[in-house]
Amino acid sequence: MYLKIKYLPFFILPFLFSCKKDIGFTGKGNYPDDISIIISKNCAVSGCHNAISAGAASGYNLESWESMFAGSNNGQPVIPYSSKFSSLCYYINTYAELGLQNSPTMPLNKPALSYNDVKKIKEWIDAGAPDINGNVKWADNPSRKKLYAVNQGCDVVTVFDAETQLPMRFIEVGNKPNAIESPHQVRVSPDGKYWYVVFINNNIMQKFKCSDDSYVGDIPLSPLAAGTGTDNALDWNTFVISKDSKRAYCASWTPSGCVAAVDLVNKKLLHFIGGQYYPHAICLDATEENIYVGAQTGNFLVKIDTAFSGSNDILLESAKNLSSSLDPHDIVLSQNNQLLITCQKSNDVRVYDIGSGIVTNTISTGKYPQEIIFSPVYNSYFVSCTYDSTTFPNSMGLISKINAAGFTVSNLKVGYQPHGMAIDETKKLLYVLSRNVQSNGPAPHHSSMCNGRNGFLNFIDLSSYSVLQKRYELSVDPYFIFTRP
Repeated sequence: MYLKIKYLPFFILPFLFSCKKDIGFTGKGNYPDDISIIISKNCAVSGCHNAISAGAASGYNLESWESMFAGSNNGQPVIPYSSKFSSLCYYINTYAELGLQNSPTMPLNKPALSYNDVKKIKEWIDAGAPDINGNVKWADNPSRKKLYAVNQGCDVVTVFDAETQLPMRFIEVGNKPNAIESPHQVRVSPDGKYWYVVFINNNIMQKFKCSDDSYVGDIPLSPLAAGTGTDNALDWNTFVISKDSKRAYCASWTPSGCVAAVDLVNKKLLHFIGGQYYPHAICLDATEENIYVGAQTGNFLVKIDTAFSGSNDILLESAKNLSSSLDPHDIVLSQNNQLLITCQKSNDVRVYDIGSGIVTNTISTGKYPQEIIFSPVYNSYFVSCTYDSTTFPNSMGLISKINAAGFTVSNLKVGYQPHGMAIDETKKLLYVLSRNVQSNGPAPHHSSMCNGRNGFLNFIDLSSYSVLQKRYELSVDPYFIFTRP
């Protein structure tokens, strides 16, 4: 993989008192000896990041290796194997050649760490930030439940530990070292073994192992990428994976868009068709004999058999319209063989019954409905409405909850420009990504080498349908998130 960007999560707030040194010693806090000396003398001291003072320092306690990985109020400042995404490095760094520098410089109001000490911390993190016995955090369980979020502005996927909800890895994706490829969607195969990502500015899908998040290979999405033709389709936005985890069907969102079928096991292109009209929303039916693709700038779906031998239009209104009308963005298949389609132009969800071939319900939502996701436990659909600025004062966006039994709707303000969502039924949490791409959104707390504004991850307690106070800052334009089963 290629090093493209530098990014750091925010972990500390300025405070009004100076740090007082405690005497450090080798091995203290379960750190490796050389790291222990640096941290115990400069960081885990009174007035800074020890257990007593952590509350005034963004809740970050560095007294031990274990407490370090409990995170701060704003996420996880140390990311194993990735100093460039570890905010701790940039608050202790005053040397341009060692990367980005954030203020206030730590230790606060004291002499800065030496070049060698900063370099030593960075090298330790790049080696996994192991404890004194060589253990690397979150490396003990290959079956660990995780969540994966793409950041469109930075070609990076943030991996979250489902148990703690903390960022645990940052995985750089794409294969163009001098370009931003904009990962748009990430999904985990139903068997939980692999995760896949597609790009706006590339014609490939990439495959990674869920066990250790290591790169497996590229999968061509166009004949040119497969070395068999000249069609170089880009703008791959969405895809869906078959229940046996062997195939994926992908949509390229352009005026004369494309749909591709790929073999995930052998990493090859199977079928490819062009001439589609801004295809975006995509899903499989229950039999997996057909895929349904939404024309995002229009008012219809296209039904394509999975052998790519034929297709036909499905109208969501009385007459086909190629101009902006309903603009279907996302589709989900219900448990009773219905398609629920978010229509971002008409601000509603259309319910299309596959058996009868008609739209049976139109459900009003917040403005500009985008993603839709279903919770079997709560028998509800959740819809992110990115640009609703009128339902709640001084806000931008909301989540519309649709009760599947009667299609009643309740709205909840969460984040700024919410888009991607993921559900953890065990923890009773709805993860909501806040894109925050407009200048009047919340000011990011930390730096980024990427162009644009950092977004956030917010949490909704599903049992009470209320927003939790914690919020983690991510990279530029976090767009889509998916849960490992």
